Amino acid sequence: MGIRIVKTALAAIAAIYTAVYLGLEPPLGAGILAILGVEVTRMKGLKSAFVRFIASVLGLFFASFIFTLFGFHIWAVALFILFTFPVLSRFQLKDGIVTSSVIVFHLFDRAEVTTQVIGNEIMLLIAGLGWATVLNIIYMPKDEHQLTLYRSEIEHTFSGIFKEMALTLRNPAHIWNGNEILEAFHMIEEGAKRSVWNRENRLFGQEHYWSTYFEMRRQQLESIQQMLVSLAHVFEKVPQAAMIAELFERLSGDVKSDVYQGTVEERLHVLAQLFRAMELPKTRDEFEVRASLRMLLHELERFLGIAKRLKKRKVMTSEVRP
Repeated sequence: MGIRIVKTALAAIAAIYTAVYLGLEPPLGAGILAILGVEVTRMKGLKSAFVRFIASVLGLFFASFIFTLFGFHIWAVALFILFTFPVLSRFQLKDGIVTSSVIVFHLFDRAEVTTQVIGNEIMLLIAGLGWATVLNIIYMPKDEHQLTLYRSEIEHTFSGIFKEMALTLRNPAHIWNGNEILEAFHMIEEGAKRSVWNRENRLFGQEHYWSTYFEMRRQQLESIQQMLVSLAHVFEKVPQAAMIAELFERLSGDVKSDVYQGTVEERLHVLAQLFRAMELPKTRDEFEVRASLRMLLHELERFLGIAKRLKKRKVMTSEVRP
């Protein structure tokens, strides 16, 4: 936010000086237009400048027609708003409504529609939005460090979740408040938002790694929540639970690896075959616990498959983590 304020100040000053140099009236209008044009990403800045310029030119055209036909009365401004704003919204130009209003109010203040006045307003647009676009393109803050930090924190949190799940499998009486789930959700959402900014700041050579990464983690967090539902039904110790606990302990380390390890998946398939060969449950409680463990294994397989599937599609690099 601090960088955006600095950029806004520079764009406004440059636009005002340009307007003064070119003899445009009022020069402060160019500064207002520059302030409106500064955005958080390069791509959004370019789109915003285009929308605002087109909307303003259209607004200037409609206002000129209305003021010429009905005169420069305050109620004619209301006619302009009633007619023009719906049109701009209909053509996806509503982001340019404020900019258009600034230009039209300049025209209303001049109380005349001439080629010189129209040209003055268009030059104000070019000066204000032009400098805002230049500042948008010249500098945007780098998000790579913050995105890497989010990735590290998410993987650390996932690791903690798996350790807690392993403890619960070994001791169903283990108490865990589940704060890590909320922390992971918050970091994934923030990371996903910043990944959009990061992508929109790359005008050329679009990089989709981060957006895909956080989408993968979002899906995996949903899978973890389903695992916890199954885990809540494991209310007594059984040998199978201890075996599955080993998987989660191993996964707590593998989730931090730079590459997809695959060892947990291999062990999971071995356990699935082993469980099928075991004796059937002898009591209802044992049946319910083992059924919940089977669902837990199924969800764990889905968790691992999410990363593996994305890696096979080559949407992500070898940095895809289990």
